[in-house]
Amino acid sequence: MLTPRQELILRKVVEDYLEGGQPVGSKALATAADVEWGPSTIRNELAMLEEHGLLAHPHTSAGRVPTDAGYRYFVDRLLPAPRAGAERPLALSLVRREVDEAMRVTTETLSQVTNLLAIVSAPPIETATIRHVEVLLLQPQVLMVVVITSTGGVTKRMLTFETPIDAGLADWGASYLNEQLVGLGLGARLLHQRLGDPRLGPRERGFLASVAPAFTELTDTADDALYVEGASRLVSSYRFEDHEQLNEVMEMLERRVSLLGVLRSALDQSDVYLRIGSENEAPALRSLSLVAAGYGLPARNLGTVSVIGPLRMDYGRAIASVRAAAIELSRFVENVYEG
Repeated sequence: MLTPRQELILRKVVEDYLEGGQPVGSKALATAADVEWGPSTIRNELAMLEEHGLLAHPHTSAGRVPTDAGYRYFVDRLLPAPRAGAERPLALSLVRREVDEAMRVTTETLSQVTNLLAIVSAPPIETATIRHVEVLLLQPQVLMVVVITSTGGVTKRMLTFETPIDAGLADWGASYLNEQLVGLGLGARLLHQRLGDPRLGPRERGFLASVAPAFTELTDTADDALYVEGASRLVSSYRFEDHEQLNEVMEMLERRVSLLGVLRSALDQSDVYLRIGSENEAPALRSLSLVAAGYGLPARNLGTVSVIGPLRMDYGRAIASVRAAAIELSRFVENVYEG
């Protein structure tokens, strides 16, 4: 545990380094209005903070810079807590938008507000329910099945038959599918049962078996969608001295599966999930910081809102912005899923 004097000096070092990007020395600290000690006393405290592993001493400068542990101590203990009602909600303008558009708006706004790389993961497709089904006979042997989900998503499936399709059968199929499937989740077992109802005649069962992939294969082939904005901001704001690490970061952004694995860690958190530098398990992120929060329904998080940036980021703004975006998206998806 640090003394109050050490905590004040550590806070000043972190804040000055975040603002200026240069190592902070004892003389500069001694001139601060809220620091009442001389340079020699401050040098001793800086040395103690370095022994605690909270500051580092670059060989080219007499000043100190925060370590990963120093940033962590600052965020956990020294970052001022937001006053009740003081956080401004992000102006996301999500009213009546579809989920896909809401994800894009959130990602773009969050990247602009924080000047960091912003990533939002969409709700898994299996959490959506069927809202409406269209069965369209395009040609005598070509059928299109359109599925509209509760999240506003639209999927189309073209099906080709060996023999001409009876128009009356297609009309029956549209009526049956809307009566039996609307309101069911795309991953629900009941959906499969109703597509194979043994009480139907062989002609109807054969038709439903032909169109079943339009419903049953959606969750098998769909990847969780990721919305990414601000990759150029990350590259320009952080000086990648190690080109191999830059390649790892870019590869992670391209290979969405590994990035999704990182973000899923935030789904079980009740508040903001923060990993600083070496705390990140993914090698590509070990000199960066990740701030994430889950959003979704009261009893279940459906996705994450996150930003990635350099260790020298404005943690207060990043945490507040991610938290606000998650709250706004939660309100939005509650209306969508309950509507």
